[in-house]
Amino acid sequence: MAHVLVMDDQVVIRLAWWEKAAARRGDVRVPLAAVRRVTVEPNWWRALRGLHESGLRIPGVLCIGTRRHQAGKDFAAVRPRRPVVCIELRPSAPFSFLAVSVRETVEAEAAAELIRRTAPGLDTSMPWRQPLPVPDESE
Repeated sequence: MAHVLVMDDQVVIRLAWWEKAAARRGDVRVPLAAVRRVTVEPNWWRALRGLHESGLRIPGVLCIGTRRHQAGKDFAAVRPRRPVVCIELRPSAPFSFLAVSVRETVEAEAAAELIRRTAPGLDTSMPWRQPLPVPDESE
């Protein structure tokens, strides 16, 4: 199962060997400076957005890999009935959003709190995730 870690100045999603094979990529690394907001989603299916692009998706079992939507790409390593650490990223990052399932809610909250303590310039104006923009809406 994937783990959310903070190493030096990066957030690292460490994948197990089989997750790397399923996702067709190695561990995911993004700079802490690219983190915009961190939340914990208790409902695993609400963390997924967009359409499956690459990796492995077995409905009701797991979703691991890249997902594409109108605002960019997300990386997900999500399993049913497990809390999800949701990391929103700034436009400079390779992904817009990271969603990673962990075993217990306590573990998810601890990972989210660690990122909140170490990431500079987090947006704390809202304690929940922002919806995807609708393409034909103006700001």
